[in-house]
Amino acid sequence: MKFKAPAFLMALALTAPLALAAYADSPALPSAATADQVTTSKLVYGLLSDSRYAYRPRALDAATSKDVFKRYLEALDGSKQFFTQADITRFAPFEANIAAAIRGGELEPAFQVFAVYKQRVGERIGYARKLLKQDFDFSSDEKFEYDRKDVPWAASSAELDDLWRKSVKNDWLRLKLAGKQPAEIRKTLDKRYATLEKSVNELKGEDVFQFFLNSYTSAVDPHTDYFTPRTAENFNQAMSLSLEGIGAQLQRQDDMVVIREVIAGGPVAVNGTLKAGDRIVGVGQGKSGPVEDVIGWRIDDVVAKIRGKADTQVRLEFIPAEEGVDGKHHMLVLTRQKVRLAEQAAKGETLSIPAKDGEPARKVGVIKLPTFYQDFEGRRRNAADYASATRDVAKLLAGFKADKLDGVVLDLRNNGGGSLDEAIELTGLFIEQGPVVQVRESGGRVTVNSDRSEAVAWDGPLAVLINRGSASASEIFAGAIQDYGRGLVIGETTFGKGTVQNIVDLDRWPSGETQRYGQVKLTIAQFFRVSGSSTQHKGVVPDLAFPASVDASEYGESTYDNALPWTRIAAVPHTQYGNFGPLLPKLEGRHTARIAADREFQWWNEDVEQFRAEKAKKYISLNETERRAEREKQDKQRTDRQAIRKQLGLDLDPLADDSNDDGLTGNERDIVKDTAREKAAEKRPDPLLRESAAILADAVNLLEKDRPLSAQVLPQSTGAGRWAD
Repeated sequence: MKFKAPAFLMALALTAPLALAAYADSPALPSAATADQVTTSKLVYGLLSDSRYAYRPRALDAATSKDVFKRYLEALDGSKQFFTQADITRFAPFEANIAAAIRGGELEPAFQVFAVYKQRVGERIGYARKLLKQDFDFSSDEKFEYDRKDVPWAASSAELDDLWRKSVKNDWLRLKLAGKQPAEIRKTLDKRYATLEKSVNELKGEDVFQFFLNSYTSAVDPHTDYFTPRTAENFNQAMSLSLEGIGAQLQRQDDMVVIREVIAGGPVAVNGTLKAGDRIVGVGQGKSGPVEDVIGWRIDDVVAKIRGKADTQVRLEFIPAEEGVDGKHHMLVLTRQKVRLAEQAAKGETLSIPAKDGEPARKVGVIKLPTFYQDFEGRRRNAADYASATRDVAKLLAGFKADKLDGVVLDLRNNGGGSLDEAIELTGLFIEQGPVVQVRESGGRVTVNSDRSEAVAWDGPLAVLINRGSASASEIFAGAIQDYGRGLVIGETTFGKGTVQNIVDLDRWPSGETQRYGQVKLTIAQFFRVSGSSTQHKGVVPDLAFPASVDASEYGESTYDNALPWTRIAAVPHTQYGNFGPLLPKLEGRHTARIAADREFQWWNEDVEQFRAEKAKKYISLNETERRAEREKQDKQRTDRQAIRKQLGLDLDPLADDSNDDGLTGNERDIVKDTAREKAAEKRPDPLLRESAAILADAVNLLEKDRPLSAQVLPQSTGAGRWAD
């Protein structure tokens, strides 16, 4: 069973103590908040209830308390697989006192309710492990209904027993279909369930506190979050694409922390001793400091010991991968450095579109931008090498320009956003000057954020590729490019997140305090396109649409019950470089004809339809014959596709022979092989990207040979947007 990790917890005023479960092998949770947590709760309440800070403050009244309580239960046990209705009834009296608990920092109920949760997890896991001693009958027509969001709470423990029996049965069947024998299946699942229980037992008071506060913040706004000092550090590192440490991606496997991947240019890579699969069992500070045994530690606690200021030393005790868990321990001293996370930065490549029907071959540059990253601290210090999405994209564009490429596709698929400043500055690489986005604050004041530089990094043909995972800053950029008529927007309708967040450091208020209270990512404004339209809910609608890979009812801003509504404000004057309306029917016709003969694109569409059909069922069969037939059908489909690829000279799918469900979870797989599988996935055929480049090439060819059409589509003859000369 795929369990939802707790990502919540709320303050509940307790009138009578709840019975607590005792676990000898897990740290005891506190029964009350620390002094710092009490202060933090009060500070967060002050932010979220005050219109001077929050864009849409929400009073902590009875209705809000009820909402927080509901979100707490959903976040704690969203699949309703641990609590019974009796538990929910027992918690209900706390609902009325939530407001007082949050305002006053009286957070005892958060810890006590969590203790009950731990107890229920222990009971369920104990039952699941007991089931492994028996055999299962896979000849019946049973179904495991895994989508339980809207079902009522279980009326009894017996009802949960039946749910877990089907869940364990499904886990067993997956491994059996993958070729595992009963003894191996029992061992794998027993360890899996024990690991789940241990991960819950390892949660600390600071985790419960963060879960609790986020049940409150999410009731105010789906994009407002509380970060503890540690999670705030992780968030800031992700945004800056850099960290100070040894330069290795770590993963927990069983009771050890294992190196998953070595980051190029970091101390580990430069030293050359450690490699993927090596196990870190001890960490010491300095060249001669004592080494602490970290076996059994949480991974974030191990990471906290390994990270540190640049130019300081860390001692690592490790076991090489090839020597096994009982191998000889080795010692290594590394000097920490600032490490750039280059794998997450913008990347470029060139696609060749062959000549056809008398039209010339074209070369199209592609830039894949996974996030709008910026090293805020580095920029504040005016560091010469601070990480910036715009700066990195500008370098790639300069290379494309030098190579005289015919067009550029900016791939923003699954780019969830990032820095607002980067979205504005990145837009400025493609327009001469002008407004990019309008920002409306809580008081109603509208500020127009503009690109003020006349310099243009790329004035040629441009397309922006988007999907449902493109959000926030991605929508600002794509919307501006569309409003200016600067380029074609291709793909799926975007996420629909039209709000602006700011990081508020809670340590700014208590005088002299640092890194004690954490940070809040707070919604402070709503953004609007220069056309006046909000992207909220509606997103950015592409000029040329690909089939939707995910339904708007399943993913996107519209799925949040407390998201802001769509609205619009007045447009602001801006340059109109082009109007692609007259060109779109011709592009659509060519696109339709091309994908009808494009095997990869058709296969992608088939896979999307199959995925959506399976997801709509919300259950999975527990009949072995039926499941095996489905697996064999998928095997044949992959084999047939590979044969056709080979026959037609297409790029072979590097994962075609290794894409069956192995029944394992991520931390159960061989780390080295799993990492190699991830790298291979990056080389899989990408028909959507290639088709986007082909559409852009079509646009260039059509406008180049049809001057009247070009004059109609691109009336601007100079400056940015010079598609055809």
